[in-house]
Amino acid sequence: MLFEKSEVQLVSNVMMNMLHEEEIDVVNNFHDAVLAKDIDKITELYEVLVYDVEDHFSTEEEMMEESGFYAAGIHKAEHDSMRKKVKELGENWAKNKDPKEVQDFLEGEFKHWMVLHVARWDSETAMHLGDSM
Repeated sequence: MLFEKSEVQLVSNVMMNMLHEEEIDVVNNFHDAVLAKDIDKITELYEVLVYDVEDHFSTEEEMMEESGFYAAGIHKAEHDSMRKKVKELGENWAKNKDPKEVQDFLEGEFKHWMVLHVARWDSETAMHLGDSM
C-alpha cells in the first residue's frame, strides 16, 4: 500500500474528497501489482490509473471553470504536468517493463506530488467551490 487515506488531507468539497479517495484506491492497487512484479497486472492497472487520473483532473477542471476559480489556469498546469509524467511512465513501461522504475515514480514523485498538490491547490480550490457541487 502506497497511501493511507489519512496521508492526503480532506478538503472542503465532498466531490473532490471522493475523487481523491478513488485515486488513492487505484494507485494503491497499482502499487501492489508493481511490488508483486506482476507484469500483466501492471499493464492492466496502468490503464486504470490513466483513466482515473484523467477523470479526477478533468472533473476538477470542469468545476473550476464553471465556478470561475481565479487560479484555474495554474491549477490545470499542475494537472498537465502530472498527466505528462504519467504518460511518460506508460511509454517507458511499454519499452522496458521495469517494475522498479514504476515503483520509484510512485513512491517518490507521484506520492509527494499528490500530497502537496491536494494540500496547496485542491484545498484552495475547494474553499472557492464550497460544498455546493
